[in-house]
Amino acid sequence: MTQTQPPQETSAPQEDSPPPPRTLPESAGPASPGASMGRLVGVDLARALAVFGMYVVHIGPPLSATSGVAGWIRYISDGHSSVLFATLAGFSLMLLAGRREPKTGLAGRQAKARIAIRAVVLLALGTVMAMEYGGVIILGFYGVYFLLALPLVRLRARTLAIIAAAFALVTPQLAFVLTSALTESVQQSINTYDPLRHLSEVGVLDLLLTGFYPALTWMSFVIAGMALGRLDLSSSTIQKRLAALGATLTAAAYGMSLLLAGPGALRSLAEDGPSSGGSGALRTGSGSMPPDAGSLPDMSASLLLKAGPHSGTTFDIIGSVGIAILVIVGATVAMDRLPRLRRLAKPVIAVGTMSLTAYVGHFLAQSALSTPAGTGTQQSWLPLIMYVLGAILFAAVWSRFFRRGPLEYLLNAATKPAKHIR
Repeated sequence: MTQTQPPQETSAPQEDSPPPPRTLPESAGPASPGASMGRLVGVDLARALAVFGMYVVHIGPPLSATSGVAGWIRYISDGHSSVLFATLAGFSLMLLAGRREPKTGLAGRQAKARIAIRAVVLLALGTVMAMEYGGVIILGFYGVYFLLALPLVRLRARTLAIIAAAFALVTPQLAFVLTSALTESVQQSINTYDPLRHLSEVGVLDLLLTGFYPALTWMSFVIAGMALGRLDLSSSTIQKRLAALGATLTAAAYGMSLLLAGPGALRSLAEDGPSSGGSGALRTGSGSMPPDAGSLPDMSASLLLKAGPHSGTTFDIIGSVGIAILVIVGATVAMDRLPRLRRLAKPVIAVGTMSLTAYVGHFLAQSALSTPAGTGTQQSWLPLIMYVLGAILFAAVWSRFFRRGPLEYLLNAATKPAKHIR
C-alpha cells in the first residue's frame, strides 16, 4: 500500500461503534429519543463518509489522473478522511468516558481501563498490519492517541476546545523544530532500541513525531472530537454555532494560507510524491515527501504557511478541523431532520457502525484480490465503486443479524476485564 487515510479510524476507523438502534446514551438535558438517535446516527454517517473517502485515496485513481468533479472528490478525500476519522475517534472516547457528563468513581476508572485496553489492542493490531502494509496503517497511531487522551476524558467541552486550539497553534512549529534537530544518526540510535521498530517500520519515534499521523500534531483532531462529544448535538442552537464555527475555521485557515503562501498553498502533497499520508512538510521519514526531497533541516520554514492535505501545519490543522465539524454537523442535521433519508441511508450508516472492520477488511481484500492502489497507472474508478458497494452490502447484511461488526465484537470482548477494576 502506498496511500493513507484511515482510521480510525479510522477513524481511523471507529474502534467500537455503537450499534444502529440508538437511545439516549448518558445524555443530560432534554432531548427526544428521535433527536438523540438522529444525533448519533449522524456520527455513524460521518464515519461511513470517512470510510469511503479512505477508499477513494487507497483505491481510486491518483489525483494527477482526475479533473473536474472527480478531481475535487479526490482532493477533498486526500488527508481530510483520516482527519475526520481522528476527530470521530475523539468523539467515540466520550461515548466510553461519559457523553455529556464524565463518568466518575468506579464507573470512571472502568471507563479509563476500557480505553487503555482498546489502545493496547489497536497498537498491537496496527503493528501487525504495518509489518505487511507499512507505515500507512493508522491503527497503531490510534492506540497512542487514546493513551495520550486518558488524562483529558473528564474535562468539559470548553476546556477541551481551548486545549485543541493551543495544540493546533503550537505543535506544528514544535514538530518542525524537533524534526529539524533530529539527525539521521539520532533517529537510528533511537530506532536501534525500539522493539516496535524491529517488528515493523512504525516505531515509537514514528508514532509520536515522524510517522504518517504523528501524535504530536494529530492530537489536535482527537481533542477537538472529544470537545464535540461533550456537546448536545441535538440542539439546533449548538448545530448552528458549530456550523458557523466550522465554516469560519475553514475559510480563515485556507484563506490566510493562500494570502501568505500564494497560489500553491493548498496543493496536495499527493501531487508531489507517491503517497499522501502524514504531516509531510514536517517530516523526514517515509510518507508524503518524495524520496529525494531532502531532510527537513534543509527545508524552508515557509512550508509552515501552507495548508495542503497532510502538510501538518497550523493552517492545515485548523482548516481540516473546520471541514470535519461541517461534515459531522451536516450529517447530524440530515439524520435528525430527514427521517426518510435516514431510512434510505441505513445500509451506508451500517458501514459507519463497523468502520474498524471496513478499514482492516479493505486492506485484506486488496491483497487477496490484487486490487491496484490509487497510484501510478491506476486510472479506473470501477475498483473503487466495487469496494464501496461491497462494504455497503456486507455491513447491511451483517447488521441485520449482529449488534456490532466482526472486529468490533472482538475489540469489545477484549475490554471485558475492565469490569473487574475496583
